[in-house]
Order: sequence, then structure tokens, then C-alpha cells
Amino acid sequence: MVNIVNRKGYRINAKQDREVEILIYEEIGAGWLGGISAKQFAEDLKGLKNVERINLRINSEGGSVFDGHAIYNLLRNHDAHIIVDIDGLAASIASVIAMSGDEIRMAENGFMMIHDPWMVAAGTAAELREQAELMDKVQEKLVNTYAKRTGADEKDISGWMAEETWMTAEEALERGFIDSITEEQRMAACVHHVDRYKHVPQALMEPETPRLDNVKRDVNSYLIGSLKKLKL
Repeated sequence: MVNIVNRKGYRINAKQDREVEILIYEEIGAGWLGGISAKQFAEDLKGLKNVERINLRINSEGGSVFDGHAIYNLLRNHDAHIIVDIDGLAASIASVIAMSGDEIRMAENGFMMIHDPWMVAAGTAAELREQAELMDKVQEKLVNTYAKRTGADEKDISGWMAEETWMTAEEALERGFIDSITEEQRMAACVHHVDRYKHVPQALMEPETPRLDNVKRDVNSYLIGSLKKLKL
């Protein structure tokens, strides 16, 4: 297997003639702590010549809805046959990217999460109304994308999104979000920002993925200990 792109959380490997494996094991959208942007993904995808099959492997907590939609569209418009494997988590916009697959599979111990889009906004009342209208349009696109792939009723999908619905592999299969369930995966990489969501399954709250309040407590303990050692 030859690495075409190789960095923490994001890799493109040439498996064999005209077949590649893409790993998205990080946040969607470039930021201070990394993440894969749609621009970078488009450039990398364009560099793959004569590819007939793409195996996209996902373990991501989501991120930028606009980068995610762009990545979804890039994959849907690609000529290759696309197989998606959800190795651990496909949450938020990462679940939309998963919908790009001609075949979607999820590990037995994997999870998928869908929810209403949200954003941080500031401005005048008129500007905030504009942002709210934009969010309504984004919501409509998300519902349409899920409905097109699953065949589920749009009202049901809207309800699941409003509730921030976490699905096991069995539940995702029952609702049409995946086509099959694969063997349990022992993940080599973990997601680290799921604490921003409201109903995270306990199985995803690993010791390596501390909640924000635990981090604050550890930092405070360190600072207090340091001050006690400080001598003037």
C-alpha cells in the first residue's frame, strides 16, 4: 500500500491498480487544531488519476457544514465506485459525507449521529434574522440529503435531527442510513471533541477523550500545585 497523502487523521493510500483508500479520522474543516478542508480534499481528489474504486473510511465528530457538503458533492460527482466504512463515528456533517457512498457499511461497535445545524453568530437583529434564514436553508439541504439516501420520511428525519439522534449500527441499518454491518473495529484513532454534543453514548466517552469539565479541573489542580511550590 503506497501513501499518496499521509498525515495525522487524514490519509490517502493507493491499495492497488485504480483503487484507493481515503481515511478521514479528524474534524471536517481546517482549523487551529487541524482538520480537512474541502479545498484540500478537492486538490487531493483531483490528483487521483484513473481511479475506479474509492474506499472511504470515516471516524469523525463532524465540523464545518459547508466543507462537509462540498466534500460530499465532490465524492458524489466522482466517477469511481465509492464504498464508505464507518469505522468508529460519523457524527454531524461527517454523517452527510458518509451518504456519498454507493455502499455504506458500519462497524458493529460504530455510531452515527445526526442533529440540527447550529452556529455562533453576532450582529444586529436584521443580521441575526438573515443567519437564522441561512440555517433554515442548511437544515433543508441536510434533511434532503438524508432522505434521498435512506428513503425515510423527511418529517421523521427532521424529528431525529431535532433530538440529536445517536444511532448504533443496528439502528442505522434499520433506518436506511447504512447498507450493512461489519465486524467490530478496534480503533487506532479516537475522536476528541464529542463533549460539545448533548447525548453522547457512554461508549464514546473514553478516558483518552476527557470531558471539558475534567480538563478544567485538571488544569486548575496543576495551577494550584504550581502556586504552592512557588517561593518568592
